[in-house]
Amino acid sequence: MSRDQEEKLQPWQWPEEKWRSVVEKVRAGRSLKPKIWPNGARVAVALSFDSDHESIVLRQGDESPGRLSQGHYGARVAIPRIQRLLDKYGIKVTFFVPAVIAQLYPEQQRELAQSGHEIAIHGWIHEVNSELPPAAERDLQMRAADVLAEIVGKRPVGIRTPSWEFSPVTLKISRELGLLYDSSLMADDDPYEILDEGEPTGIVELPVEWIRDDAVYFNMNRFSALRPYTPPTAVFDIFKREFDGAYEEGGLFLLTNHPHEIGHRSRLWIVEELIRHIQGHEGVWFATHEEIARYCLENA
Repeated sequence: MSRDQEEKLQPWQWPEEKWRSVVEKVRAGRSLKPKIWPNGARVAVALSFDSDHESIVLRQGDESPGRLSQGHYGARVAIPRIQRLLDKYGIKVTFFVPAVIAQLYPEQQRELAQSGHEIAIHGWIHEVNSELPPAAERDLQMRAADVLAEIVGKRPVGIRTPSWEFSPVTLKISRELGLLYDSSLMADDDPYEILDEGEPTGIVELPVEWIRDDAVYFNMNRFSALRPYTPPTAVFDIFKREFDGAYEEGGLFLLTNHPHEIGHRSRLWIVEELIRHIQGHEGVWFATHEEIARYCLENA
């Protein structure tokens, strides 16, 4: 069967070779969960914030000042509020920052980095990379890495793809960039090595999950049926139970938040109460994504 003929087939008509190749394109390899975390800790805690701000609106070609102002809130109000909270509890986290946002708020990224937080790749303008030509995706990721390096003075070692999208070439671009880790895939609760068409890459996957993402509970679009539907108390309970499970299993608890979503007065308490709950346990290691990925590679 020719390639043209194969491309015209419906998925239920695919030959075994085709569906196997699709599944094996990017796959979870060996577990990188260590037997023990640093200093005998029982669990690793990776808090992260995706600083999307105005990029979600910009990527859609939307020029609405009203919708852009929602993103501006993330940088103007939420990030300083989050900084104060993290300083209060002495916790270092990872911020995934689109390059356009880093250029809009360079001093903010430098301040976060100088405070010991990690700044990592989150695309150029929060583009949907699975919709881009391969050359365009590569160009944007390369430039995004350069922009972050120039602004904060350190080359980023990790990526969280915008919207957690993965194209057929995303992993190859990450390998070309020489990245230490990715945090966009969902094949496990705990760290693992990513396989590229069956080949071990040496890249650590720090898995995400929509369950552990604030946006799915708080997103709103007034022009559609999408409305906030989960009260903050219920979101806290979900996040708390996810941590409790990770603690019981001695694994990784990774949480994704967005400043413009979680940073409001009626929501940020979720993060503070969660930190208090976590710190009430013995054997907890709070760390950046980079620190966790390096430890996993060295101790798995």
